[in-house]
Amino acid sequence: MEVLQIVTYPDKFLRQPAKAVENIDGKLQKLIKNMAATMYQAPGVGLAAIQVGSDKSLIIYDELPNDEKHCLKVLINPKIIATEGSVLSENEGCLSVPDFRADVKRAAAVLVEGVDQDGKPVRIERDDFLAVVLQHEIDHLNGTLFIDRISALKREIYKRRIRKQLKSK
Repeated sequence: MEVLQIVTYPDKFLRQPAKAVENIDGKLQKLIKNMAATMYQAPGVGLAAIQVGSDKSLIIYDELPNDEKHCLKVLINPKIIATEGSVLSENEGCLSVPDFRADVKRAAAVLVEGVDQDGKPVRIERDDFLAVVLQHEIDHLNGTLFIDRISALKREIYKRRIRKQLKSK
């Protein structure tokens, strides 16, 4: 397995919508394995293909992120079908938005549909931490970053900091 480079803000690639996966083939399976290696090394609890430079509609996440045993889940062409309630995702972060965390308003519960890595239909209902993870990763597939869901002031402070870092390189 190869650890892939994570695309970081302000790279414009993160803003493009992902394309539906047409074929679940060996190339896609390899991408899934490499994404898993990347996510676990980072470390993270979820990763969208767009974050590693692939325009595929694919996310991975770990159902037991704090457990020594990994429980990797794969969702291809995921869609949020329904949401309910509201929750504040405290101190949310992102591998593509390094060194920044913020509180983000998210749905408290989600219903997500897609297919697994074998092409079998999957329907997931969550009302816990993984509901937030699913929303965060599916946002990536739509070109949305968590900083798009915070106040304009906090977002601008982060953008200024990044511009300053890029100038000093």
